[in-house]
Amino acid sequence: MNIETDDARPFETEDGDPRDQIVRLESRLEELAESMARCRKIKLISQIAIAGGGIWLSAMTVGIIRFDPIGMMAAISGVIGGTVMYGSNTTTSRQVEAAIKKAEALRAALIASLDLRVVGHRE
Repeated sequence: MNIETDDARPFETEDGDPRDQIVRLESRLEELAESMARCRKIKLISQIAIAGGGIWLSAMTVGIIRFDPIGMMAAISGVIGGTVMYGSNTTTSRQVEAAIKKAEALRAALIASLDLRVVGHRE
């Protein structure tokens, strides 16, 4: 998912009604929230891979676990793969967060531009 491309799509409708734009922004914010949740899950998985690989390597070094070339390769792969996945996910997470802030600011501006009145207020 390319956040910059998705974020660049216009929010304006044909008639330019701010209410329709707000509805579209709400939908976009829901999509971005789901994307942020996926980023958190990937972050957790990558941290587990890094920790698991590191513990395995440490246990082999200390002698708790008998040396096994395949186990060592798997542990190294876990540490390296987890680190790469964590770094990539961090960049994506920052892009999603920026897109959320931008959409929320646009939504706030659209709401502020509406001529709203207080219901039940008597003068």
